[in-house]
Amino acid sequence: MAIKKSELYSSLWKSCDELRGGMDASQYKDYVLVLLFVKYVSDKYAGDPSALIDVPAGGGFADMVAAKGDKEIGDRVNKIIGKLADANDSLKGAINVADFNDEEKLGKA
Repeated sequence: MAIKKSELYSSLWKSCDELRGGMDASQYKDYVLVLLFVKYVSDKYAGDPSALIDVPAGGGFADMVAAKGDKEIGDRVNKIIGKLADANDSLKGAINVADFNDEEKLGKA
């Protein structure tokens, strides 16, 4: 049975609202957009020597997935994003602004 587009959008918004918790939407986008960007560049450019963006070892989305379940996941995600930003000067200050280890915004493990 096919799902209606409106039902899908409604479900996605509800999921995002639950994940966001008490965080303001303007702050939440900083986290979500960074994750989406890292996923995109990892899928598109990882391992490509002629890529526009260098995805260094330890600086891709797969490294974030590998951190799943780690007690220090926020710190590890910050370091992964930092490696990606350090490898690409144009990304510094753009993708490494959200602190994935901020318990005040994201809560405790």
